[in-house]
Amino acid sequence: MPADTPPDRTQQRLPLFPLHTVLLPGVHLPLHIFEPRYRQLIDDVVRGVVPGREFGIIAIRNAIVTDVDRVGQLHPVGCTAVLREVSPTDSGGFDIVTTGSRRFLLHELAPSESPYLVGDVEWLPDEPTLDPDGTTAQTLALAARAAHERYCDAAWQDGDWSPPDETTPPDKLAYLLAADCLLPLAEQQALLAETDPLHQLRLITRLLSREAGFLSALRAVPVPHEKLEDISTAAKLN
Repeated sequence: MPADTPPDRTQQRLPLFPLHTVLLPGVHLPLHIFEPRYRQLIDDVVRGVVPGREFGIIAIRNAIVTDVDRVGQLHPVGCTAVLREVSPTDSGGFDIVTTGSRRFLLHELAPSESPYLVGDVEWLPDEPTLDPDGTTAQTLALAARAAHERYCDAAWQDGDWSPPDETTPPDKLAYLLAADCLLPLAEQQALLAETDPLHQLRLITRLLSREAGFLSALRAVPVPHEKLEDISTAAKLN
């Protein structure tokens, strides 16, 4: 976006899929869809009732909340998911693969006859502060890649990870570096909400450097956020 072009603040309606996870632009997210309301959402996306094969994924603030009915239960910034692959299951649900696309700011939940949530959102563009070929961008990108390599060397076995392609532009790099790292949800959310690409690179470098230090010291990989509920349930059963 040119520096003299004002951001698009036009609001529009977007179907929402609240989750205990953060979707980042350019990152792939597979999902198993089994709840009737979200089966209806995917059916509407496939049939073109929802245009562009695109719906919003937005993180739930509280890990123990599953049924969202007010905007305050959600983080304010989400990311649209573009439906790439869909396979019906024997139980009537879907296995899908999505890719993060556009960030949005959620203003309100909107009245809807659909069983799934719909929100009034506006698109959240990056600030035009980054010259992708400039010295600052290139230096920050190299530092972020180095932090990512240290993290992955400490967290994963050889061959279990690979760096983003060298042609990845600096304004997309931070999201892809975060994709295969087990960062806390709050920090993924902070990365998603950051609108300055230079600050995104600085943030991911700091986070990955910190996590690489923890992993090297503890020699353990943190549990993903979505697994915590399973562990809690198992502990209660035992």
